[in-house]
Amino acid sequence: MMSKTGDLSGSEREFDFLCVDDFMERMIDSRALATAFEIGLIDSLARDGKATTESLAETIRTDSRGLHFLIDLLLTNGVVELNNGSIALTPAFVKALRFRDLMEIKLSISNFAAHDFLEFFTDLVAAPDQFMSKARFHRLFAYDRCFSFSQEDRRITEQWMRITTVLTKYEARACLKYHDFSAYGRMLDIGGNSGEFVLQLCREHSDLHAAVFDLPLVCDVGRNHLAGEPERSRIDFVTGNAATDDLPGGFDLVTFKSMLHDWPDDLARDLMKKGARALEPGGAMVIFERAAYVPGALSPGHSILPFLIFFHSYRASDFYVRYLEELGFSNIESRIINLEMPFILVTGVRGDGG
Repeated sequence: MMSKTGDLSGSEREFDFLCVDDFMERMIDSRALATAFEIGLIDSLARDGKATTESLAETIRTDSRGLHFLIDLLLTNGVVELNNGSIALTPAFVKALRFRDLMEIKLSISNFAAHDFLEFFTDLVAAPDQFMSKARFHRLFAYDRCFSFSQEDRRITEQWMRITTVLTKYEARACLKYHDFSAYGRMLDIGGNSGEFVLQLCREHSDLHAAVFDLPLVCDVGRNHLAGEPERSRIDFVTGNAATDDLPGGFDLVTFKSMLHDWPDDLARDLMKKGARALEPGGAMVIFERAAYVPGALSPGHSILPFLIFFHSYRASDFYVRYLEELGFSNIESRIINLEMPFILVTGVRGDGG
């Protein structure tokens, strides 16, 4: 069975939200910008338009010498500019501030991941298992604490789900641009997290109904996340463990968004097989994941550190294409989409015997 592969890479400005990474190229820039948010400097300038260093020091109650130092760093990074002795946010940063939730999440996770990168980079390169045992960033994603509803488990789960939700809010735009979801009526998002991915799809397609399959506490947090959304009546949450439980069936679309890389090859294939069984004949599977590292393809900035430390887990699209072929899928397509790093979009249609 033949599969078709095409490169639909866009420019790095194909998606407007990518501009947030311009202000996080270096570690010192990211740390300075995070501090500017933390002490209220960004909010003060966004509200007042401009200010002097002296008036800022009084407004945000910050040490004057430290504030001068911080502003110098922000000037160098293009966050602020000087006009006749007054400080103001640059037009470029004001545009980027439209995506403030993404900017603040990326600042938070990149600055946190930097500790692991600096301390354990040799292990990441030479002994990945040792890196995983030492690193702290991946421990944020405590899936083992998603089966109970204790206050502490909920706090931990909500913390990492906020990260994945904000990232998905923007990454979904690329998936929507390069795959036509208009023909589907009933979809299953396996490991669908807070439901943000299906929310974005349902907003675009008013006839689409969706189910999110995920762990019990994840589904509970997801229900709260979607509460009040007009699309909520078309989105169900189904609790279970995709690795061990059967999936519901009867769907014409099954999706895996940033989920399969969490699993070793044999379990990823098993999840895809389960996903195929959840599809009606003629239904489609959509896989949207960060792509395997390709030498020379990256110009790493500080903002992609949280994703670089998982580079061992990302796969080339061939892995998914080959297994879809083994499962009897047809019309298989594989595409590369450039976000802050390359993503793969693999799609295929289940045959009669799937």
